[in-house]
Amino acid sequence: MASKSHQDADPNAIIANEGDFIFKPKAFNIVWGNDSRYWRIPRSPIPDEQEAAELIQVSWLEVTGSVKLEPLTRHEISFKLSFRRDSFGWSGAPIFLMAKVGKKGKYKWKRLKELDNLPKDPIMVPTDDSFTIEPIPSNEPDKRLYFGLYEVWSGKWKGGLKVHEAIVRKLG
Repeated sequence: MASKSHQDADPNAIIANEGDFIFKPKAFNIVWGNDSRYWRIPRSPIPDEQEAAELIQVSWLEVTGSVKLEPLTRHEISFKLSFRRDSFGWSGAPIFLMAKVGKKGKYKWKRLKELDNLPKDPIMVPTDDSFTIEPIPSNEPDKRLYFGLYEVWSGKWKGGLKVHEAIVRKLG
């Protein structure tokens, strides 16, 4: 077992391209991510397309990222996720995508009902409509976006989730 049980984000695992940001598995802060009893994490900061952070089992799901955004620009957040064949504990679990701008910002959230029946092949979630972050005022001192996937309320054990990447996409 690693000396530190949580994975700290590696900024080298974020791919920036014209205002869009792709977060690969090493780009996330993952609670219990350094403990092989709970997660399997690719070693490379930029793994091949098929590799994902693979949840073995946890009762506290917290996968987060952060990036500094340009002011006066809207952004959309999505996660590329899939399930292993032997996934468990997801039906009815309250999984949320949450985000805020600045450490002291107010969270915006959306329940991800897709995780009740997530397919084995990777899909982008949310699927029903986008999760948009409104433009940050230019006078906002902290322009850092904090976002993540959370299920910390039920106490139920769950496993088999694969987190392939997250995308913070610049809109218009």
